[in-house]
Amino acid sequence: RMLRLLSLLQTHRFWTGGELADRLEVSDRTLRRDVDRLRDLGYDVDAVRGAAGGYQLRAGGALPPLLLEDEEAVAIAVGLRAAANGGVPGFEETTLQALTKVIALMPPRLRRRMGALQTQTESLPGRGGPGLDPTVLTTLAQACRDDELL
Repeated sequence: RMLRLLSLLQTHRFWTGGELADRLEVSDRTLRRDVDRLRDLGYDVDAVRGAAGGYQLRAGGALPPLLLEDEEAVAIAVGLRAAANGGVPGFEETTLQALTKVIALMPPRLRRRMGALQTQTESLPGRGGPGLDPTVLTTLAQACRDDELL
């Protein structure tokens, strides 16, 4: 829950207490305790009291860790893969190094998905076309890699 709260505070400039409590499915009191815990961990969270009150991370402090949802992590890895394959001329080696680091930090379930995407799909630079549902593409890639019948 604390990681989810931190993730929400990172993505939105200002959250009312009610919005955060609803998103986290906790009471206002629990939210206040969680914000206090973040402060104890060194995060600079501003609070405004009253009907229009809420919370936000203070600008200019140390950057908190980057927290990504599963789909966001896969999207970053897919983007780095495209760049490593010549999508961004001159950055192939650097993006390949970054891709290797991102995949190494992923939990096994996401590494498995990325492995399927890497071995079972091919990027075509400069090709437009209809968008793909990432979940469907990943499922298809995993089925191809594992020789599963669809």
